[in-house]
Amino acid sequence: MALPVVLVHGLRTSRTMWRAQVEALTRAEHPALAVDLPGHGARAAESFTLDGAVATVRDAVDEVGGRALVVGLSLGGYVGIMHAARHPEQVAGLVAAACSSRPYRLLVGGWALAARGIVRLPDHGAGLNAFLVRRALPAQGAVDVAAGGYALLVTDSVLREMSTATPLDDLARVEAPVWLVNGRYDHFRGDERAFLAACRDGRLVVVPGATHLVSLVAPERFTRVVLEALDAVEARSRAQGTARVVAGGR
Repeated sequence: MALPVVLVHGLRTSRTMWRAQVEALTRAEHPALAVDLPGHGARAAESFTLDGAVATVRDAVDEVGGRALVVGLSLGGYVGIMHAARHPEQVAGLVAAACSSRPYRLLVGGWALAARGIVRLPDHGAGLNAFLVRRALPAQGAVDVAAGGYALLVTDSVLREMSTATPLDDLARVEAPVWLVNGRYDHFRGDERAFLAACRDGRLVVVPGATHLVSLVAPERFTRVVLEALDAVEARSRAQGTARVVAGGR
């Protein structure tokens, strides 16, 4: 059976942001499961916690067979890193996109303050969000990301949780190969060299012309990275299997 893929969305979005990747992976005969994190999509009524988010990924990997390539973007990337550190037996490889910045408390606190102000608007920021989506995404990407709805009220709790995250420490514990994927103009790539250095087995991919939402802005290029990661992980698994057979025959 081909290696499954579990996809984890970014802040305020949902599993529908991965439609292009799910379709491409299905064509390539890789089972693909995109999840909704607590507080998002079909789970908008739930409270967001990092522990709950990691449990979501853990349960999704169990659902697809117990071991997978985990792909996350932005918030989903940070969650993927944390999951890989806590559950190494489930992770054949990790694609962590748009999440190469340390969550400094001062910086996260500033974002949280701004988010509280936006939520106090009469529409809770829906108009501003729609404007930014139109400006940032191609037409199909905007359709896909909107299909699952926007979690406009979850930002403050997510940022509060993220202030406790330690992605560099977590990356240092990740045993699986890691792909750090950033758009060339992503404001979250400021610490990408430190993130790469923290990996035991890491590589960095910078997508030309792309911004933070790289999987939506450059879906074909991003999907190609995921497929290349699958090829590399499966080749590694075959090589390890051959080595064990040879060692067992001595």
